[in-house]
Amino acid sequence: MNSILNGLSSLPHLGVIRAEGEDAAKFLHGQLTQDFSLLGLSEARLAAFCSAKGRMQASFIAFKRSHTDILLVCSRDLLAPTLKRLSMFVLRSKVKLSDASAEVALCGLAGEAVQALAPGAHAPWSRHDLGAATLVHLYPADGTPRALWVAPAGTPLPAVPALKHEDWLWGEVRSGVATLTQPIFEAFVPQMLNYESLGGVNFKKGCYPGQEVVARSQFRGTLKRRGYLAHSASEMQAGQEVFDAADASQPCGTVAQAAAAPGGGFDAIVSLQTASAQGALQLGQPGGQPLTLLPLPYALLEDI
Repeated sequence: MNSILNGLSSLPHLGVIRAEGEDAAKFLHGQLTQDFSLLGLSEARLAAFCSAKGRMQASFIAFKRSHTDILLVCSRDLLAPTLKRLSMFVLRSKVKLSDASAEVALCGLAGEAVQALAPGAHAPWSRHDLGAATLVHLYPADGTPRALWVAPAGTPLPAVPALKHEDWLWGEVRSGVATLTQPIFEAFVPQMLNYESLGGVNFKKGCYPGQEVVARSQFRGTLKRRGYLAHSASEMQAGQEVFDAADASQPCGTVAQAAAAPGGGFDAIVSLQTASAQGALQLGQPGGQPLTLLPLPYALLEDI
């Protein structure tokens, strides 16, 4: 367990969209990559909102507070345009979409702080209630448990040590689960960030925007990019291009999410052409700072 990742952090970079009404699950089921109709009250889900071309416009960690009340945690810089776009498709559905960020307290827990609230091992995307609060278990970072703590605004915070926000952001990267932000809007289909291997795409559900492209990428062997963990001695930012020294004429990848590493340099989730994964990778431009790939903390699904 990583001793740096221990405690509670505020999450100002995230916001919350609420879907309320008897058609909330049905509506989201028809818009996102995940099955919300069958989503139980003891589960959360990773999901993406895609364009008609299958390109991710937002990503969510979502769960039902009840069968008619669903919360979607997403990057704050994409919340307003995503809410606006989703609202265009409501039509006659009995669902109300709103920005619930001011109504919800949202924190991240890591390490012993998670164990203090929920002892034992918990699978990613499992959830349970702690009084008025909900605990959503996330993918670990370097073996360290991580979770979202979600509660009505004003709910007393758990009595655990504080965790620096920058360390939480680093843990997000080390988990290998990327959150879509404005710099990578419409840059990837979900599999380019390994979402199918992280439970973020349901290939058995009905239609949603971009479904045909997402399914074709999976089953016809057309996917040539994957998400990788990487390290660089210099600063990295979402949206930066990555080059292969063997072919500097065009970028072979894009930084999806990055954070300062406590031991120095930066770690990142990079979406990269699989053919370049063994190459000499360079950040930002041909001849740029070297980029070193690290082992992924989870296995990729070879077959669905």
